[in-house]
Formats: sequence, C-alpha cells, structure tokens
Amino acid sequence: METDFQNMDNLINELSELYGIFPEYWDNFKKKHITSIETKKAILRSMKLKIDSVENILKEINERRWKAWKNVIEPVYILSVNDQPLTIPVHIPIREDEEAELTISWSIENEKGQKTSFIISRDNITATGQQLIDNIRYLKINISDTIQRDIGYYVISIICKHPRHIFPGENNILRKEAKVIITPDTCYIRPDLHEGRTWGLSINLYSIRSERNWGAGDFTDLKKIARWVSALGGNFVGINPLHAIPNTHPFGLSPYSPVSRLYKNFIYLDVEDIPEVAESEDTRTTITSANFYEQLDECRKGDLIDYEKVATLKEKILRHAFDIFYQRHCFQDTPPGKDFRSYMLGEGIALEFFSIFLTLHEYMRRTNGVYNWQEWPAVYHDLSSNAIQEFKKLHEKEILFYTYIQWLIDKQLKESSGLCGSLGMNIGLYFDLAIGSFGGGSDAWSYQDVIACNIDVGAPPDDFSPGGQNWGFPPMIPEKLRDSGYELFIHTIRKNMKYGGALRIDHALGLFRLFWIPNGISTENGTYISYPSEELLRIIALESVRNRTIVIAEDLGTIGENVRETLKRFHMLSYRLFYFERNYPDPSFILPENYPDMALCAVTTHDLPTIYGYWAGQDLKVKKQIGIVSEKTTWQEQFNEREKDKKRILSVLKSKGTIPDDYTLHLEMTPELCLAIYNYLALTPCRLVLVYLDDIIGMLNQQNMPGTVGSHPNWQQKTPLTLEEILLSRRFESLSEMFRKTIFNLITPVQSFPQGNIKSV
Repeated sequence: METDFQNMDNLINELSELYGIFPEYWDNFKKKHITSIETKKAILRSMKLKIDSVENILKEINERRWKAWKNVIEPVYILSVNDQPLTIPVHIPIREDEEAELTISWSIENEKGQKTSFIISRDNITATGQQLIDNIRYLKINISDTIQRDIGYYVISIICKHPRHIFPGENNILRKEAKVIITPDTCYIRPDLHEGRTWGLSINLYSIRSERNWGAGDFTDLKKIARWVSALGGNFVGINPLHAIPNTHPFGLSPYSPVSRLYKNFIYLDVEDIPEVAESEDTRTTITSANFYEQLDECRKGDLIDYEKVATLKEKILRHAFDIFYQRHCFQDTPPGKDFRSYMLGEGIALEFFSIFLTLHEYMRRTNGVYNWQEWPAVYHDLSSNAIQEFKKLHEKEILFYTYIQWLIDKQLKESSGLCGSLGMNIGLYFDLAIGSFGGGSDAWSYQDVIACNIDVGAPPDDFSPGGQNWGFPPMIPEKLRDSGYELFIHTIRKNMKYGGALRIDHALGLFRLFWIPNGISTENGTYISYPSEELLRIIALESVRNRTIVIAEDLGTIGENVRETLKRFHMLSYRLFYFERNYPDPSFILPENYPDMALCAVTTHDLPTIYGYWAGQDLKVKKQIGIVSEKTTWQEQFNEREKDKKRILSVLKSKGTIPDDYTLHLEMTPELCLAIYNYLALTPCRLVLVYLDDIIGMLNQQNMPGTVGSHPNWQQKTPLTLEEILLSRRFESLSEMFRKTIFNLITPVQSFPQGNIKSV
C-alpha cells in the first residue's frame, strides 16, 4: 500500500513539473519552502485535471507530454516580425508507407480576410520526424510561409487529404486551425522619449472632492485636471484602475479586485453630461427634488466616499436616461442609435456576456438572495445553455441597459483622451491594469475555461507582509489560456490600452510566475506557477505598438534581475519608488544618477504611505492601532528605523543640493521638503517622473493599507481640499517651475497653456 502511495506521489510530481508547478521556492527571509503533495494536488485540480487515480494521472501525463503531436498543430504560434518566414511543424497520424498519397493544403488569413493559399503535393512532402503514441504513428512535417508579413493576428488553416480512410474516425480529411501572432520585438516608446524626459500627475480619480461631482471623482473632473496639468507643463495624468467593481462596502471597493478588467465602473460617469439627462424634464425634476438633493448633498459633504449611495443615485438617473434613449434612439439607423449598435458590434460577445452577467446577478440577488454566481443553478453556469438564451430573451432591455452604460463610459473616456491630445499632452492618460479580477465576477463567469477555481493569487512571506499575502482572486491557467489562443489576455490588454498613452501593469512578475494559494491552505504553503512570459510579453508589445501606448511594468519586490532584463529588452519601463531605491544591504538611498533611464520613478503608491504620512509615521501608528503590528518591541523597532530613514533622506538630499546643508530634521513634513524630494527624482535619468497628488496636498493617510478590510478606510478617502482649491494651490506652481529648471531636455506639451493661466493663492 505504501508503495502505491509513493508511486502516486511520484506521478503527481511528474505531472506538476509538466504544468509548471514549482517544486520549491525561497521567501524573502531566505527560508526554503518545499511544495507539498497536497498543494500540488489542489493546484492540479484547479487546473481542471483529473488526478483521482493512478490511471487518470497517467492519462493526464500522457496527454500533456504528447499534446502537440496529437493535436496536429499547436493552438497558437507567436513569433517576431524579424523571425520570418513562418515555419511550423504539422503532426499527422498516418500508417507506415501511407504518406506517399498524402496531400497537404494550407492557408494563412489576415485580419482583413485576405488569404494566401498553398498546396504541398505528395512529391514535395518531407518528413522531419516521427513518433509512435498509443500505437498510432505520427509523422512530423514542416510547412513554411513564403511571405514576410506585417505584425498582427492571423489564422492558419490546414487540410490533410488521403484517398483512403486512414485518419482517426475513419475519415480521409483532417482539418485544423490555429492562431498566428506576429509581433514587434519591443513595446512602443514615443520618439521624443528616446532622449527626452517628462513628468505627470498621479491621481485617485474616485477620491477627488469637487463642488460639482456627486461624491466621487468623475470624467468631468478628469478633464479639468488634464487642462490644469497641461498648463503646468505635465504630459500625462495617471489614474487608478477604472475597472468595474461591486461598489459595496467593505469588500467591493478595491479597484484592484474588480468584477471585470474588460469593463469600467459607472461611478466615474458625469451623469449630468449625458444628452438624455439634459433633455429630460422628468430627470431634471428628480435631480432637483428635495429628497434626492439631500442624499446628493450628503455624498458631497462626507469625508469618505459612500460608494453604495453614489452608485444608487447615479443608477437611478441612468435608468431614466436609458428609458428615453431606448424609446427614441436605440433601434434607429441614425446617431446616436447607430453609434450605440456600432459600439455593441465592436465589443462583440465579451460585452454581451458582461451585461448578461450583471442582469443575472441582480436577478439572483433579488429573487433568491444569492450573490455568488457559483451558487446559481447549474444551468446558468453554461454560457451556451438554453437557459441562458431564454433568460437573454426575457431580459433584453435590462441587458441593453448595462451595455448602454459601458457605451456612455466609452464616450466620456474618449472625450477625456481627446482633450489631452488637443492640449498637446504627448502621453495623455496613464491607465493602471490590475493583476486579476475576483472569482465571483463576470470575467470568472465568462471565461470559466481559462480561469482556475478554488485558488487565490497572492505573495509569499516578505518584509512587507511577514505572513504572506492573499489577494483574493483566481489566476488564469497558463495551459488553458494558451489553448484559447490567449483570447482573454489579448482582449484585456487591448481594452486597457484603449484611449491611453501609457499603461502600468500591476505585479509584472505575474507575467513570468504567479504565487497560487489553494483554498484552505495557509499562504506560505502556496507555490509559484510558471507562465509563458515570452509569448505574453510579445502580445503586450504588439498591442502597445498598435495602440501607441507606453508600457510601465510594476517590478517591485524580489523580482530578480533576469526578469528586469527581459522587461527592459521589450522596452517596458521599470517602476522605481524612492522609498525602495537603496544600496542594499546598506539601507542608504541610492543617488539619482544610479536610477535606470528606462524607468518611471515616483515617491510612493496607493499601498504605501504618502510623504506626509511617512514623515509622521502615520502608517506605523495606524498599523499599531488596528493590530497589524501587535508587539510593542516590533513597533518600536519599526519606528526607530523610520527615524533613521528620515535622517538618511536628509543626508542624500543635501548631497545633491536639493536642501541646504544646515537643514535640520523637522517633526513634520513641509511643502519645501516635499518639493526637494521630487526635485531629487527630477535629477534621475528616468524617462518619466510621476508626482502623487496626495503628496503635494499633504494627505496623511494612504489610500490602502494592505492586509486590512474594514479596519482602515481603504479606497474611500477623499482629498481634504476640493478640486477647485487644489487648482489654485501655489505648491503645484512651484512644482511646475522646479521641473522646468531641473529636467534637462524636458518634454513639454506642445500646445500647453501659458503659465499666466494658473492662479495662485
């Protein structure tokens, strides 16, 4: 019996290796973790593999090992534009001496439907290898293109014919299709950034407090910020992920744990800028009614964003607007009805499934009190089922409502992007892509074949989180993703580059390996899974060049120089934070000239303390207060280390002359010291310098405290000043002047407003 278990364990180890499961990993404390058999089994099951018996495991091993041969051709081929003409191997099941009468015809079709066809007669067929698998002989034959093709997506179709019925199924014709992706070798970099440098402002759009918005920042606020940043000489506005989220407290607020990464949160719509709202007397009456205005006033005056109330108020008005649109325009063949249908057609099945999901989710919540789609009746799990089709017919208008909302978002975001272009901002909008979406959302429902079940993504123990991190969303399965021709990945990258001049990819290490944590297993007992990084990076490069979008790869932590070198080879900018750029193991801060040039540099991010919070030790105080740091000695050590870091910062600033030599340590951060730190970053060779709005306006609390839910107002804090007050602040005028003086060969917006247009108080 023991031998049987050992044999099964050996087979599990073999299968795990075939599917890229790491046998071990080292954490940040130099501790080695061996991946247990239990963890491997849980991961293999989440990959939808059958491993409940020796026979099943052997079958899975056999299928994976000989997959390329048995499938005739791979599902996708990804190659460099400089590695042509294309040659691919075709694996044909054929008996001994039967190949003499074999004929192969194949074609390659581009995205415009233009096709090139080839026929290989039996006289020109040359075998380059053969393999006997399950008593079936497979012949390997290479086919080659004759044309140097442009970058893009292609479909290759292969037909093998034989006069006798020799193929499986007793057929004389074998047909197969595959995707071919021809890519550039590097991502897009603006020509003026090969030598020049520029800066931009990073905002959390939801947090913007303004006199006119409905309690959360919106696209009209974004336009106003873009005009202002352009006038200051900045070239881009960085925004938090705009992904669709539940807008429910406390678990449905994080922009990094969305319902979908393909579609966006309607909370950012300026509903008063929608034509149907402006033209509807009933809608205007609703907005100005005493009860509605009272709720709206509460949303505006609160220091924390009430997502649920803001979403409820906006949805109420959006439903009024949609009723008008549906009656007057929806089925007309003139704008805006024609524009709406054109948008639907362009989005295709992905938007339809997203809208069906939201409609089903609300229906199930209202009728059965069920919030998680995994608890829906099984007939609603199958997207091709008759039940889904019937539901779609019965709820057509409601499904169209959610489609209408995404169309409005697309229009307003397009206007914001267009405004940046008209202002001469060379980059414009800088978007942020979350690493995944949560398992109860529409992406997980719509793409069940490629998204793992009963698994969360996270990070192993490190200095930042000694217990490790569980981010609470499932990963894409590398093998299944590739089998699909990377459909979901391509669509996700493309959608998030649309209208953006730059895209930050959160946790870029995930393009190489991701840390999987099976449900019910402690975080540290998870392990890494390898991903086809070269192919993923090539897809990003293709979409980057097509969309003219710069890519910033968030490469913080113990990512490894080999990963950074690969990202650099693809011209993805590194993401360097002042807090972490040290002369390790020496904790001193590195000099500006030692920063890499192919990088974006910043002081902080949403998960870290603002400059003012860092200086006051606000993050340490909050961690102590809510119990993240429970031992007094540990907290005191961290506080003492922070005091040393503050002295190190002053020392390195003095060494570069951004503060005078006689500058003494202050208990509180000052606008002058804050500016000096950004001045320090301006001395680096980094192509982009990112200024965090919350730093300049003096916010103490960071937007997110990792590892907390409910005990800290994550993603809810509004700016202490209104946007109208921020636009008049002298601090930003000083910042703008500093950049003009400090950054050599500074790229400025080509049509920026004169400095005199900025008022100061």
